[in-house]
Amino acid sequence: MFNYSYMFLVYLIIPFVLFISIVVGIVVFFINHNRNKNSMEPNQMKPKASAKDFFLNFGAFVALYVLVGNLLGLLFTVINTAYPKITNGYNYYGSSSISWPVATLVVLLPIFILLMYFLEREYRLEPDMQNTLVHRGLTYVTLFVSGCIIAGDLITVVYYFIDGQELTAGFLLKVLVLLVISSSLFIYYISDLRRKLTKNSRIFWRIIAGVIVIGSIVWGFAVLGLPRTQRLIKYDEQKVNDLQTINNQVENFYSTKGMLPENLQEMVSGNYNYYITQTDSQTQKPYGYVKTGETTYNLCAEFNKALSLRNNTYSEYGGDGYVNWNHPAGHYCFSKTINPNIYSKPKPMNY
Repeated sequence: MFNYSYMFLVYLIIPFVLFISIVVGIVVFFINHNRNKNSMEPNQMKPKASAKDFFLNFGAFVALYVLVGNLLGLLFTVINTAYPKITNGYNYYGSSSISWPVATLVVLLPIFILLMYFLEREYRLEPDMQNTLVHRGLTYVTLFVSGCIIAGDLITVVYYFIDGQELTAGFLLKVLVLLVISSSLFIYYISDLRRKLTKNSRIFWRIIAGVIVIGSIVWGFAVLGLPRTQRLIKYDEQKVNDLQTINNQVENFYSTKGMLPENLQEMVSGNYNYYITQTDSQTQKPYGYVKTGETTYNLCAEFNKALSLRNNTYSEYGGDGYVNWNHPAGHYCFSKTINPNIYSKPKPMNY
């Protein structure tokens, strides 16, 4: 449940909730438009949602869903780094950068608080506006999603316990994060429906939300480093990606020619035209390629941070199985070996 981190939330839950919200808005529009005014007295009519009320509610709930998704993404990334999962097989290396979730939280949190302030001001002036189908519909959608997450969270813990799987510190922290955030949303909005929220209690909830977001950002920078460190990590990720591309093209060259290239220039010139990035985008120095034998070679680059400090394992599947791309800080060369048994010998072309 937790191996996909927040990508599951961003690409599945949030679009689903947005779709439901749009459906709610359309239903509200037609209900208000077709309501039979003659079936009830004017003083009995339920309040209608104006365009302003609809977009304030819709904007606030969209901001809420995106905020929660990015907050979970930030916390899951920090937990994965602080408490790495130990495995003996293949580990997919994902970016440990927290730049995007932090940027989203910093921008959207004030917007969300401002939208909620406008809504609360309207509700104080016209309390019946809380009964509009827009507000109640979006609130019920949020309660439904929060309840599903709480239930799924608890089911996962019980399953791990019954199945005899190890309840690691990282796993339990993710469970706790999901439980606290989803339970807080559920309690807040069920209190809102029951008209239990006062002006002071709303201020209290805003303070709690601000503390959680700011605390999560501070924790993220403490574990993963400040923005400059994040930039250096991004450079290292790009370098590994470039070296992987070079490695793949060297294997293609060997598969086609039956020999290793003498240098990188041989692959990009002449009739070969292999696409590779030869220059480090940070230092503007060429990547190192050294042929050390008939089937062996080294790929070298200058790295800013040791990959082990980021508590990740960077692996990919190669001809001989999973290939590890972990590296220390500083100049480092990856020793690569071609297995000639897995490549067919190039056949001469008949003219």
